[in-house]
Amino acid sequence: MEVIKQNITKIKSPLGGEKVYKDECAYSFDNPESENGLYICMNTFLGLGKKHMERHYRKTGNQVFLNIKRRRIEVPKDDQPPEKKPTKLAIGVEGGFQVDDKSFKFEEETSIVVLPDWTVIPLPNRDLPDMVQLSAASILAAVDAWKMEEAAAMACTWEGEKLRVSKHADNLLQLDNGKKIPPKGWKCEQCDLTSNLWLNLTDGSILCGRKFFDGSGGNNHAVEAYQQTKYPLAVKLGTITASGGDVYSYEEDDMVEDPHLAKHLAHFGINISALEKTDKTMVELEIDLNQKIGEWDVIQESGNKLEPVYGAGLTGMRNLGNSCYMNSVMQVVFTIPDFQKRYYGKLEEIFGNASGHIPDDLNVQMAKLGHGLLSGEYSHPPKDSGDTIAPPPGIRPQMFKSLIGRGHPEFSTKRQQDAQEYFLHLINVIQKSSRGQESPTECFRFEVEERTQCSQSKNVQYKNREEFCLSLPVPLEAATNKEEAAAYEVKKKELQKEGKPIDPKDIIRPRISLNTCIEAFASPVTVEDFYSSAINGKTTANQQTRLSTFPDYLMVHLKKFTVNENWVPVKLDVSIDIPDILDISHLRGQGLQAGEEVLPEQESQPPPQIVIDEGMVNQLTEMGFDREGCRKAVYHKQSQGIEAAMNWVMEHMGDPDFSVPLQLPSSGGKSQAFVPNDEALSMIMAMGFNKDQATKALKATDNNIERAADWIFSHAAELDEPMETETPEAPQSKFRDGNGKYKLVGFISHMGTSTSVGHYVCHILKDGQWVIFNDEKVAKSVTPPKDLAYLYLYQRV
Repeated sequence: MEVIKQNITKIKSPLGGEKVYKDECAYSFDNPESENGLYICMNTFLGLGKKHMERHYRKTGNQVFLNIKRRRIEVPKDDQPPEKKPTKLAIGVEGGFQVDDKSFKFEEETSIVVLPDWTVIPLPNRDLPDMVQLSAASILAAVDAWKMEEAAAMACTWEGEKLRVSKHADNLLQLDNGKKIPPKGWKCEQCDLTSNLWLNLTDGSILCGRKFFDGSGGNNHAVEAYQQTKYPLAVKLGTITASGGDVYSYEEDDMVEDPHLAKHLAHFGINISALEKTDKTMVELEIDLNQKIGEWDVIQESGNKLEPVYGAGLTGMRNLGNSCYMNSVMQVVFTIPDFQKRYYGKLEEIFGNASGHIPDDLNVQMAKLGHGLLSGEYSHPPKDSGDTIAPPPGIRPQMFKSLIGRGHPEFSTKRQQDAQEYFLHLINVIQKSSRGQESPTECFRFEVEERTQCSQSKNVQYKNREEFCLSLPVPLEAATNKEEAAAYEVKKKELQKEGKPIDPKDIIRPRISLNTCIEAFASPVTVEDFYSSAINGKTTANQQTRLSTFPDYLMVHLKKFTVNENWVPVKLDVSIDIPDILDISHLRGQGLQAGEEVLPEQESQPPPQIVIDEGMVNQLTEMGFDREGCRKAVYHKQSQGIEAAMNWVMEHMGDPDFSVPLQLPSSGGKSQAFVPNDEALSMIMAMGFNKDQATKALKATDNNIERAADWIFSHAAELDEPMETETPEAPQSKFRDGNGKYKLVGFISHMGTSTSVGHYVCHILKDGQWVIFNDEKVAKSVTPPKDLAYLYLYQRV
């Protein structure tokens, strides 16, 4: 006990709000379930794996640690709670698919460990000084710091897809036909069905719902009635409780929210507070169907016996509650040599600079993640011993998730997110952290050439921009199996009428070639109302997009998420013919050609007045999007129509300045003094920069807040130069370039009807063998579903 007494002044209790990191090592993925458990410094409350203890001791002089070892003990089946059926299309949240296993419980062993001699004092021990006992008890009782941060981020978030308020809710027509609905004993008015019944909120009719893909459901009587009456809203009987019920809008073709549901039901004599749930909600039915047919089984290769694989580069990642989008992106990213070179094997370098406190730095956490995924240290076959159950394989990247999502309105939550948007967010964050050295994201960066030709003068204009992902449209009209797909639709309707199920093997999706998607991307587009400086007026123009450079790694994104004819966001259920070898050499941009005349610069004469079509803006805002964001979409895309504007909203709604008021270009010509956007200026200054620095960044990026944030971190040396004598902007690093021939080395697939719900998995080519990474499960792929993926990673050959 003498050594304890010698260190008593360094032992603290986390009673003053200090953060306690007791679930994961700061520098590795060791945790209380690891062989040696986790050691918590009783001075800094930092968690450490055994191999990092002595380094921490030498760095800080702290000698006393609380060691926590946790083992899983099997729970007899009779003592296990009944498994709850999921009610939400979400993972790891209340009501969703649960990742917690109830077949075991934890058994914990604690002790005090003193360095440098590794003296072990088992707990409890009454001979220990009171301060030590209080510190140990407080650490054990504290909530882990990362869990606290996650809980704060989860405040006011939803786990599934948010419903829009129906446009019919406020002024719904309700007929005074004297109809009163009993509290039970319902039956379809046109057949004998007593389940899947819908009450029309206009005329009070009770009719059965649609027939589902598998033949279950109703006989379509409610739908047929709407086609005759056009009464828009119906509520599903059996789902109504005091908190609401499932309301469907036939005109809007979607599940909606009716904030006046209690009043609308009272019109037909229904007391909403007296009803109890007796039927499945539409989400529950969708979950049932998704588990039977569709993409879920195909993408996860559920019909095959998959052989687990272990070792270096074959480490899974546990799902931290709808974090599968992050898991898939990071697995793919760390197969790329640029990322391995930057982050893998750099732990010693990072530890040398460690302060002894939590390493809240992207480079540290990227190096930690790279080591966890690539070293094979956390990828071993499970070894059960007696009644002790081995912990699940893989790593639990909680620190990384919290750090990379900090401050972001979406990625800081437990909501399901879009993998493509997360990929671009990751690129942006890594670029900011790579000041002074080449970013590993350079392997993705390429230059896009946009050529616009005035239809009257034939003069041309060339604009170039950088991209990190090649987003391609999915032209349904170009399907190669139109007849088969149409025949399937007819067969499906016949089976539904007969009440027969549809065999998942018989499903025929529209099939489109990836090369066709590329052709659609490269096809000329007519720009209406184009202002031509050559004729000093409006005309039309032809616009064509090419690639000026070809990156080392090409990330291809298919625009599967679009809107239907009622402007409701939907996901295209299509099959894409994906080549293993892709040649895009024909997309090479050539720049200004001999004989081409450039459109003259507009120096003194003001540009035409910009008029934003408020009708288009209103159409977009009715869908529930922020008005300022919709004004920006119309400003950028109104010449291309409402669909293009809607696509712009879908692509940019996650931008940090999406809701910032639109700043229209000045009409006074180039000589007019630059005026920074006030809100953008405040946001940049909130990052710690002064007004002059923030103004300079916004001026260099035309008041674009997102680009300004990138610029300010990459031009630190220029920030304090006076505005009036500023030097020309330093050119960016040269784009990497090479031939346009690529091979497929990975892809990420999404299951579900929206990016807000569902699940992501990825497949990666490892030494000629496709491997599926489904969160912590890693196995040899038998039938890689290349045709159903969302993101494709190609490597130049």
